[in-house]
Amino acid sequence: MVTAIVMVQAERHSIQTTAEALAGVPSVREVYSVTGEWDIVAILKLAQYEELDDVVTGHLRKVPGILRTHTMLAFRTYNEALLDQGFGVGLDEGQGR
Repeated sequence: MVTAIVMVQAERHSIQTTAEALAGVPSVREVYSVTGEWDIVAILKLAQYEELDDVVTGHLRKVPGILRTHTMLAFRTYNEALLDQGFGVGLDEGQGR
């Protein structure tokens, strides 16, 4: 399994619709709106490395509202339960996510 992280700069007026469209792209498993230089982060899970070109250049280029992307490949996946704890840093007990 290949994991790719795609950071997206989107047109300001269409961030939500662009994120929703990204969520419908094959192999896209998670989509987040984020702060900072990038507007959206998409997590892709691919059976084979060769599928990356089909998804990124074939499907993502067709999503309206995307201005720029930056794609990174994950070397290693760590325990998802431990990763989830890291994303909870700063949340008070009892506060939902």
